[in-house]
Amino acid sequence: MSDSDLVKRLAWSGLLAGIGAVASMATTRLAAILYRRMFDEDPPE
Repeated sequence: MSDSDLVKRLAWSGLLAGIGAVASMATTRLAAILYRRMFDEDPPE
């Protein structure tokens, strides 16, 4: 099963999507923290 190119491509796509989602959430959270520290208010929506 691990020799199948389709399985490898699907696994790669899943990894990229998962890591991308986590990175996006982390970036948004970090930006909000920095914004609050700089302007002492919640970021705009």
